[in-house]
Parts: sequence; C-alpha cells; structure tokens
Amino acid sequence: MGRFLLGRLLQAILALLFLSVLIFVLSRTLGSPLDTLIAVDAPPEVEERLIKHLGLDKPWHVQYATYMGQLFQGDLGFSIRSHVPVAELLAGRLFASIKLALVAIGFTLILGFPTGVIAALNRGKFLDTMAKILALLGQSLPSFWVGILLIQLFAVRLELLPVSGIGGPAHYILPGFTMSLFLVAGVSRLLRTGMIEVLDSEFVRFARSKGVSERFIIWKHALRNAIVPVLGFGGVYFSILITMSIVVEVVFAWPGIGRLALNAISLKDFPILQGVILVTGVVVIGVNFLVDFLYAFFDPRIRFSKM
Repeated sequence: MGRFLLGRLLQAILALLFLSVLIFVLSRTLGSPLDTLIAVDAPPEVEERLIKHLGLDKPWHVQYATYMGQLFQGDLGFSIRSHVPVAELLAGRLFASIKLALVAIGFTLILGFPTGVIAALNRGKFLDTMAKILALLGQSLPSFWVGILLIQLFAVRLELLPVSGIGGPAHYILPGFTMSLFLVAGVSRLLRTGMIEVLDSEFVRFARSKGVSERFIIWKHALRNAIVPVLGFGGVYFSILITMSIVVEVVFAWPGIGRLALNAISLKDFPILQGVILVTGVVVIGVNFLVDFLYAFFDPRIRFSKM
C-alpha cells in the first residue's frame, strides 16, 4: 500500500513539473502582452519600462526559476491586465466550474448507467438500437451546437429554463446536460459492452444454474464487473469534461475558469493562463489518483503491491 502510494505520488509530482514547464513555454508563444497593453504610438521608454516591470527582459530560464519560486510559496502571480492576484481570480471561477462539472457527472450517472444496462439486457432489440443511436449522436454532435439548440428550444421558444449566467438550480440544467452528453454516450457504450461480456461469462451461467435471481446477478455480479472499464476511463472522461467546459461556459455565459482561460488567451495575460492550466492539471491528476483507488476496489484481481 505504501509503495503504491509513493509511486503514484512521485508520478504526480513529475507530471506537475513537466506541466509547469509546458505551460510556461506555451503561454509565451501566444505573443507579447505588450501588444494589448501599449498603444501603437507609445514612446519607446514606456515599452522598456513595462518590459522591465514584467520581468520580460530576463532570459526564459530566469523567468521560469522566478515563477517556480513564487509557485512554491503559493503565489500564482498577478494579472497583467487587471493587476489582481491570479489566485483570487481563480477562487470564485473554480468553484463555479466545479459545481457545473458535478452537475454534469450527476447527469452522466443518472442517464449513462441505466442506458448501458438496459441496452445490454435488450441486446439486438429496439431499446438496444435506440441506445446505440443516442450514444453515437452524443459522441458526434459538437457541444456548442447542442448548447445553442437547447437554448433555442427550452429558453427562447418554451421559456422554461434560463439561458445564461449562474443562479438557482434551473441555471445548471442546460449547461450541465450539454457538458454531460458526450460522457453519457461514452459511459453507456462502455457499460453495455462490459455487461454483455459479463452476462455471457461462465460464472454468471453457473449462478443462474444454482437458481440465483436475475436481479441479483445483474446488479451484484454483472454491473460490478462491467463497471471496471468505465472506471478505467474515468480520468480520461474527466479530462474531456474539463476541456469541454471552455466551450460550454462561453455558450451559456457561465462565470467559470473556461471563460477566464479564453479571455486570458485573447488578452495574452499569461499569468492567468498559467494559473488556470496548472490548477486544472492538479484537479485532473487528483481525479486520476482517485480513479486508481476505485479501479482497485471494484476489480479484486488488482493488488496495490503489483501496481
């Protein structure tokens, strides 16, 4: 157990170090923030003074060392545009994005799991065909188009749900469902395949021959084993959820880190962009760490000492 935790922790630290280098380099390839801060006809001394103030006159390795030193102290820097601490900007935005992600995960559990189970139990029948069609559409349709379509239907024509912003529970339905659609499709397809494989296995046939009830076989044996592939892709699905949040938050004017990152890119505010990607990376790595534990819990063949 201790060896497993130490190995996973070392991998997480190395991944974060690599991520810090990657986002530091890539954020500076967007262009100089001076293009958006200084007027075209500004005198050269203004540009020189601003370059020195931002530390852009130093070599990249010196800038990176300064950035990592601040990071170890919990300082994510200041926004170049608003001069507000990046940590302060991320605090409220991250909470809003997490709440929306939890709603999307809730939709995935409510819709994806029953759809996969029903499709497996009705293999080759009408319900199975419909489930496969819905899964194919869920993984094919662009999330921004789905969001616009839902806004047009439920907000504009039917006037049932709010179109944008954050507020009461009704504000979470449209963006949460839009964000979850791809995950619902993926989970249902994986669960269907896993359920069919388990239901055709020898130990399920043996359980049926002993007179074990079909409900117990489905929910105790089949689902427990079929859920392992879904958990194996849990970290990947969560990463997709994070990337999709940018599009969904823009469509629904959701005040999350997705919109914050998009604004940082357009304004070339690389301290904000570095903070957003770093915090997102920490969350994704943490979720993958949790998935490893859940994967081992549901699959009795896995032992921590062998991982």
